[in-house]
Amino acid sequence: MSPVFALVDCNNFYASCEKLFRPDLVDTPVVVLSNNDGCVVARSKEAKALGIKMGVPVFKIQAQIKQYGIQVFSSNYSLYADMSDRVMRTLEEMAPRVEIYSIDEAFLDLTGVQSAVSLVDFGQQVKHTIERWIGIAVCVGIAPTKTLAKLANHAAKKYTATGGVVDLTHPSRQRKLLALTPVEDIWGVGNRISKRLKDMGIHTALDLADTSAKSIRKHFSVVLERTVRELNGEACMELEQIPPTKKQIICSRSFGSRVTSRMHMRQALCEHVTRAAEKLRKERQQAKLLSIFIRTSPFQNNVPQYRNGLTAKLPRPTDDTRDLIQLTMVLLEQIWRDGYDYAKAGVVLSDFYDIGTYQLGLFENHIERSNSRQLMHILDTINHSGQGRLFFARQGVTRGWVMKRDHLSPAYTTHWQQLVKVS
Repeated sequence: MSPVFALVDCNNFYASCEKLFRPDLVDTPVVVLSNNDGCVVARSKEAKALGIKMGVPVFKIQAQIKQYGIQVFSSNYSLYADMSDRVMRTLEEMAPRVEIYSIDEAFLDLTGVQSAVSLVDFGQQVKHTIERWIGIAVCVGIAPTKTLAKLANHAAKKYTATGGVVDLTHPSRQRKLLALTPVEDIWGVGNRISKRLKDMGIHTALDLADTSAKSIRKHFSVVLERTVRELNGEACMELEQIPPTKKQIICSRSFGSRVTSRMHMRQALCEHVTRAAEKLRKERQQAKLLSIFIRTSPFQNNVPQYRNGLTAKLPRPTDDTRDLIQLTMVLLEQIWRDGYDYAKAGVVLSDFYDIGTYQLGLFENHIERSNSRQLMHILDTINHSGQGRLFFARQGVTRGWVMKRDHLSPAYTTHWQQLVKVS
């Protein structure tokens, strides 16, 4: 039986999450800002209609914000992650196999579904269920390959007459849409590759599909060859139900205000390494390498510039936050320099091992902290409960360096004191 994939993509996800708990904003343009409230990273359909561009610095659109009453929100990552989890769990109830591709996208395996119900009807069922149960609008693209499913989803968003669902399983419909799609809009084809393709006379997705796969492999790579085959309906990418293990974990933020003291830098790096350790434990991994970096702002003229970083090995792989904080402080002492206005710092964990798989050397005699696993489990359980938070003293109590989030919405779904109250 030929495979059938569906791509379910949430519409304007960050902005939709903000609107969900604010019914008064149903027809109001909304934008969501990046870290430190710097640039626009998400827009509602109303904001897009006003010509607000993705990535534009917020200070450049202040006149439009005032003129059109645009509502501005800081990024609320805990809210978006929780809403994403609800969407994905709902999809897993509706499809036999699901690959979570990103925070707002998932591939479904619909192979065989068409024998019981039409694919468009099933797509509409998925769409209406998500919108009714979660409150987030989605579009569904259905096709025999993941690349074509991406293309079908793009068409479902672009052409309102489709009702948010496009079935691209028929070859004639595939070729019609391929002819309308610029080559740069194909999944996996970026600006650099598209420029080279256009120099070869390949301007549309159909042009690429009709090009010899072997020729593409010769001039580009096996990856683009796979894309050509997928555009022709040959499934080359399977569903990945188990996400691949991360190669590294990076936690970094620009500061809300410049950091000039060693104490505040210690607090910031402790905060970053604590978050990195939480993510590491969620991945069920332990890290052997830790890197830190600090830097001033390259965009500030006429001020002294400094940037530095350092990497060190731990005695053995660990996911204990205390071990990581200890090494972080040692590294900071080696790269810290007084007299600079620091704008950003970060931590990188890498060289991962599955828990309990690291082989000690013949002369190594490192003993793990007593009850480390139990303590970290309790720490994570409390911090993810929404009822309170434990932190290490080195993270500090008053944190003037924290990321600026002046337009942050409440934690509607993850904090008891911030739940929506209906009167």
